[in-house]
Amino acid sequence: MDLVEISPNTNPPVCKIMDYGKFKYSAQKKAAEARKKQKIVEIKEIKLRPMIDDHDYEVKMRAMQRFFEEGDKVKITLRYRGREMAHQEIGTKLLDKVKNDVAEYAKVEQDARFEGRQVVMVLAPR
Repeated sequence: MDLVEISPNTNPPVCKIMDYGKFKYSAQKKAAEARKKQKIVEIKEIKLRPMIDDHDYEVKMRAMQRFFEEGDKVKITLRYRGREMAHQEIGTKLLDKVKNDVAEYAKVEQDARFEGRQVVMVLAPR
């Protein structure tokens, strides 16, 4: 049995007579349990094309909504192929549509920016 100081910052400090090894073990278990319960925020990626069809767009939006409900961030990658680079306004309109459609349950964390032949935008859950 040892005299263990439980909370040194209070006035007067709180001490208990207990087995120090057992106290250390239980504190370690509590810390491990707290670490296990923490949710690691993942970044999920949704890949789009400028000429995406309506139903395909709706499927992507449902997947995105599910990711937000799970608390994950979503990285939207809009990839241009071939001559699609000449019509970048179509992709810009699509990203604006995505922003408007997810506005109620997500916010823009990183606005759309070009990276080579693709545009990347990151959204986070509200």
